Amino acid sequence: MKKIMVFILISCGLIITLTACNSKENTSIKIAEVTRSLFYAPQYVALEEGFFEEVGLDVELQTTWGGDKTMTALLSEGADMALVGTETSIYVYAQNSKDYAINFAQLTQTDGTFLVAKEPKPNFTWEDLKDTTFLGQRKGGMPQMVGEFVLKQHGINPQTDLDLQQNIEFANIPGAFVSGEAEYVQLFEPTASTFEKEGKGHIVASFGEESGHVPYTVYMTKQSFIDKNKADVEKFTRAIYKAQQWVETHTPEEIAQVIQPYFEDTELEMLTASIERYKSQASFATDPVLDKKEWNNLKKIMNEAGELPEDVPYEELVNTEIAEDVIRN
Repeated sequence: MKKIMVFILISCGLIITLTACNSKENTSIKIAEVTRSLFYAPQYVALEEGFFEEVGLDVELQTTWGGDKTMTALLSEGADMALVGTETSIYVYAQNSKDYAINFAQLTQTDGTFLVAKEPKPNFTWEDLKDTTFLGQRKGGMPQMVGEFVLKQHGINPQTDLDLQQNIEFANIPGAFVSGEAEYVQLFEPTASTFEKEGKGHIVASFGEESGHVPYTVYMTKQSFIDKNKADVEKFTRAIYKAQQWVETHTPEEIAQVIQPYFEDTELEMLTASIERYKSQASFATDPVLDKKEWNNLKKIMNEAGELPEDVPYEELVNTEIAEDVIRN
């Protein structure tokens, strides 16, 4: 009997020990995304495929709907990291912030918008935009700055050669185009493809193809967070890198099936078509490194739009060390 009791006690002790070892809690990370967009497909893949859990992170995702709100969430510690346009880090830095946002992992590397015409334009040229009403994006945001940059490349002055409207909230732009007088609009997917399918518009050009590589959407966090939690930032970047590689090696159909829970109101067929557009123009970055050439292209676009507050050095706001270590290991 004593031997049996000893065996039971030892067994119980082993179970308790193993349970304690296996119950190590993951680190919680709060992410604020600037909008819900299939443009951010690798992020949703990382969530759905469990890549964050694999590295010991529990990621809580919140959609903050707008660059200003997203940066407010980050700077006020309502979020640990933000997925937002790179330009916002420059705006914050220019305000003499002591604990400014550092770009540490790039997610998208082209503009994600398309030029949509209300009427079919089988022989479209950029000259067709002159003397028309163009429904653009928010002033100072990356979509609008890239849009203006591309127009100027084609010899069109956005302020004098067309009626540029920028007074519509992001979420209301599609509806305003359908019901309003605008002949052209700048739209993200899947709205652009949905409009085309429903006969509400016709995709005639891609701003992403026209503008070249730019650090369009990146993960950023405060320098103080990196100083205190560098290991967690590295884990996060590792999960994102794995998701980027997964997206690169899987078909649009496979990607659409994985991320569909984040877009319940969009048909799988439409998600697939939209992802195919983004993959075909290499919009999804295949690694998290934000290189200097892309940074300089960003500043050029901002400067052309009159929105670059100062010439911020690449080394000041970009940390590539973490991403490079992840890729090497």
